[in-house]
Formats: sequence, C-alpha cells, structure tokens
Amino acid sequence: MNTAANNIANMTSGGAVKGGNGPASYTAQTVQQEANGDGGTSTTVVPKNPPFVPSYAPDSPFANSEGIIGAPNVDLAEEAVNLTLAETTYKANIKTIQTASDMMDELLDAFDKRV
Repeated sequence: MNTAANNIANMTSGGAVKGGNGPASYTAQTVQQEANGDGGTSTTVVPKNPPFVPSYAPDSPFANSEGIIGAPNVDLAEEAVNLTLAETTYKANIKTIQTASDMMDELLDAFDKRV
C-alpha cells in the first residue's frame, strides 16, 4: 500500500532530463512478489523501468531546450488496482487468522468437555 500511495502522491513531481536544470523526477516504484520454498511469498520494492517518461512542459523550470521534462512513470489506474488488491489481500489474511483462532477455540472446548 505504501508503494502505491507514494507513487500517487508524487505522480506530478516532474524533474529534469538530460540537458535540463534541476532535480531528477520522482522514480516510481513497483512491488515484486516471489514465492518462497515454504509456501509463503516475499516482496521487494524496486524502481520502475523506465523511471520516468518524457513529457512536454515548456514552462517548467526543469525543461530542457526542447521543453521536455521527466514525468514519473505512474499510471493512476494501475496504482488504484494495486491499492484495491492490497486491501483485499489484507482482509483475506485477517479472515484466515480469525478462522484459525476460531478453530483453535473449538478444539480447546472439545478437549475441555472430554476432561
């Protein structure tokens, strides 16, 4: 969620490209997910490739001689999907934990009744 939120917050943070003056644009990030051998997954936050896309903004103080700046490589629709996916995954994980807890409670109750 943090990665998508950072990308959305900085999606208008244009910067200089080669030949322009000023700071580089925000480098958008993406999350890579990999399966672990034990059945779980791990995630890593990595820079998007390409980090920026050229955008025509001749009035920008960061524009080069052709009026081009680097705009962060952020797609708002993609980031909205990523946020929704993260929220859904979080809710599913909470439900799994609640179900495991309920099952443990039922098991303990069954043992208490036998004793």
